[in-house]
Amino acid sequence: MESLQINGRTHQFAPQEMPATLCALLEKLGIAAATVVAEVDGQIVTAEQFARTQIRGGQTIELIKFMGGG
Repeated sequence: MESLQINGRTHQFAPQEMPATLCALLEKLGIAAATVVAEVDGQIVTAEQFARTQIRGGQTIELIKFMGGG
């Protein structure tokens, strides 16, 4: 099993199910890319970079969702 630390929680993936990119990870988690800001291992990743940002086991990922309201 491979794992990612996402928002402080460990997520386990079978090797064949490990998302290859940040975009694929968001799809697997059911999160629309337009609704989040991401940080991978302390580096901010812009939405334009999600599809080409490679993901590998052991990384720490923070996903901050936009919330509407007033």
